[in-house]
Amino acid sequence: MTTYIDPIADYAHALRYEDLSADAIRHVKRCLIDTFGVALGAFDEEPCQIARKLAQRVSVPTGARILGTPHRTLPELAAFANSTMARYFDGNDVYPGGGGHPSDMMGGILAVADQNKVNGKTLITAVVLAYEVYYSLWQATHMRLKGMDNVFYTTVGSAVGAAKVLGFDRARMAETIALAVAPNVAMDATRYGRLSMWKGTAGGNAARNGVFAALLAEAGMTGPELALQGKHGLENLTGAFELAPLATGGQPFRITEISIKVFLSEGHSLSPITAALQLCKEVAADDIASVTIDTYQFAKDIIGTGPEKWRPVTREDADHSMPYIVAAVLIDRAFSDAIFSSERRCDPRVLQLADKITINEDPALTQQASEKLPCRITLKTKSGATKVVSVDYPRGHTLNPMSDDEMSDKFRGLARRVLPEARVNQALDALWKLDTAANLDAIYDAVQLNRQRNIY
Repeated sequence: MTTYIDPIADYAHALRYEDLSADAIRHVKRCLIDTFGVALGAFDEEPCQIARKLAQRVSVPTGARILGTPHRTLPELAAFANSTMARYFDGNDVYPGGGGHPSDMMGGILAVADQNKVNGKTLITAVVLAYEVYYSLWQATHMRLKGMDNVFYTTVGSAVGAAKVLGFDRARMAETIALAVAPNVAMDATRYGRLSMWKGTAGGNAARNGVFAALLAEAGMTGPELALQGKHGLENLTGAFELAPLATGGQPFRITEISIKVFLSEGHSLSPITAALQLCKEVAADDIASVTIDTYQFAKDIIGTGPEKWRPVTREDADHSMPYIVAAVLIDRAFSDAIFSSERRCDPRVLQLADKITINEDPALTQQASEKLPCRITLKTKSGATKVVSVDYPRGHTLNPMSDDEMSDKFRGLARRVLPEARVNQALDALWKLDTAANLDAIYDAVQLNRQRNIY
């Protein structure tokens, strides 16, 4: 019997570093630089501390390192800790159109690569493969439209990437996919209502589950061959689907289509932030009478609907609140993730301005949202003047990409929060040279914090 697992397993087993384009290799470096940067920036956040403490309960001398520390643990625990750090600030990459954050997979693939001391080319191949599988499943199933979380793609992509690092044959690759799919369908309740810490850690959990699936397959465990298809597989939940094609014959690899965030904020807030930064140059916050934000349906549903968006309590509420973010930017005349602090969430000026903001879905913008991040902000002043700014492609969007220098600058700004300048430059240099690396030691050594072990 031919199953949906077969084409993924065939492709995963066959892909080689020599098949990759120079652009795909460059994008892996950029994504890893971004991943390490946002992870270091979030190192001291409470959920990241919780994840590290759990991972540090186990010590494995030959295990995978917890990013920022010398501690080695089981690779699945390192995957959870490291991917949680990389995801928590919501500053990592995204597939526009509701595709989630594929770099959530990085912590899992890196953990297996670190433990097994593989070279940079092996890691790069595994990452390109993981993004390819992630994208194919997303395009086929669109699970968030059916009440399921897109971290499912993270689990399967992490599993396939880890299996590639481990050098699995085709049969074991298929078992890995089955073991990743069957137990790991998550609910989208994670991203609605009053948001909890889990919003920023669900991707880390998915990466952990992906690594565990690969380790089970390595040990000889088998999985259900019809995990994806039929009335008892994923199709029973999503409806019938066909897997999106995987890149072959010179087609662009899907990792080259990701958007990387210039701001540490939820993806659908990037265009509103960009528009607000233009408007605040023309109008002082105290002169604003009203603000109307026209956006697409998915953005309104995710970050523009519900009372918690106008009165955020948690950091997670705030970084998923379009009215709160836009109000803070208009007041500050700049964007900084400092607006998400507990002190700032109580700022009466921000909350009062947020009360003047109305968010509408524009059907025309909804039609464009598969390729753009469209937004239009109309600002009215107390004197009666009207200012309008529209944004389709914020900086970092795949059609308005950040330069390599901008990627390095983003890394530096985040890494400096916990590392001295010399270490920042050392890490950045090692990441840009990943394709020539014999192992990952230079990177992990450079990002190790100079702190006492008991406060990691």
